[in-house]
Amino acid sequence: MLVILADEHVLSTQQVCQGCLLATHQGLPRWSHGNLKCGRKLSVAENSQPTLYECRMGFRVANID
Repeated sequence: MLVILADEHVLSTQQVCQGCLLATHQGLPRWSHGNLKCGRKLSVAENSQPTLYECRMGFRVANID
């Protein structure tokens, strides 16, 4: 599941991506085959930490299970 990390808050992607021009028709991030197509990878998951991405709008996105 993808979530948006903003300061000390964890937001759903539906809250943030609804207004993004790069989102899918459903207002979700473009996630395909384990990659965020509308952003770039910041770090690879280590131990129990999620993989972090940065979307083109500047939000940090985490892939958590």
